[in-house]
Amino acid sequence: MRIIWRMPHEERPAVDAAKLSMLLNELRLPAIKVLWPDFAERADKEGWPAARFLSTIAEHELAERDRRRIERHLAEARLPPGKTLDSFDFDAVPMVSKAQLMAIAAGDSWLAKGANILLFGPPGGGKSHLAAAIGLALIENGWRVLFMRTTELVQKLQVARRELQLEPAIAKLDKFDLLILDDLAYVTKDQAETSVLFELISARYERRSIMITANQPFGEWNKVFPDPAMTLAAVDRLVHHATIFEMNVESYRRRSAMEAKRQRGRPAAYATIRNSAEIDAARQSDDDEALASDNNDDTVTDDRDTRISSRLSLYTLEGSSSETIEPVDAQLFR
Repeated sequence: MRIIWRMPHEERPAVDAAKLSMLLNELRLPAIKVLWPDFAERADKEGWPAARFLSTIAEHELAERDRRRIERHLAEARLPPGKTLDSFDFDAVPMVSKAQLMAIAAGDSWLAKGANILLFGPPGGGKSHLAAAIGLALIENGWRVLFMRTTELVQKLQVARRELQLEPAIAKLDKFDLLILDDLAYVTKDQAETSVLFELISARYERRSIMITANQPFGEWNKVFPDPAMTLAAVDRLVHHATIFEMNVESYRRRSAMEAKRQRGRPAAYATIRNSAEIDAARQSDDDEALASDNNDDTVTDDRDTRISSRLSLYTLEGSSSETIEPVDAQLFR
């Protein structure tokens, strides 16, 4: 039988709490500083070995550090609120595999290689939601992420270029394992803007990952980059080691607007001379509201410029040099 001897409480040396608090401050152990009195009392009552007491308070310190790190990384990530994988409607986007997204959210298999993710689809299809949700999951798994509208980041890089600080500005972005560029297609076709964007893509190539959302396929990117050679070079760097999702679904905002319309109630069952004009006006107003809701944040122009190069049409699953492009639809590159 094992006998545990305990020193009587009155014979134990007194602990200088003020000195211990100072030592823990010097060692930067704030969680232990707060928790040790309660755990010490419990250890005395239950007769814990010293190793168990030390292990317990060390685990709490590490857990608190993880919590604070995630809190800092969330604050710097600038993710839109409420966008999680749990709240994403996978049924509405059947071409996106939930299992594949969960694997991507871990980050281990692609972030370390500097691989990219490209999300294509019409406005309102859930691209930004999915990008933000992946970013949130990656932060919770210990990675650093920055989410920005492409136009905003490009403007900041332009300012850095004018101040001769472009290279340091791009280097500062290296601290982020993933840079999410939302709505790339809305960058103005301007030499100064697109050149800094190209330099950013080139600087992160095969070193740090980029995730891009865009409502235009590669064949339309001549509207973003003014120079055909620059367009081809940018696309080539992005698709190498890339996973591509094409999310061609009906706009979520339009579906929500139409559902709200149905829930407001049905119009009069029978038209009369007095109410027919009112019914037509109400229906037209509802249709206009649905269209306005769908296009409030995203506007797609209908005009089509001349395609920049026949080589862009070669970026299909069969013709690309990337070994990790999946899944992809040939229509994306027409």
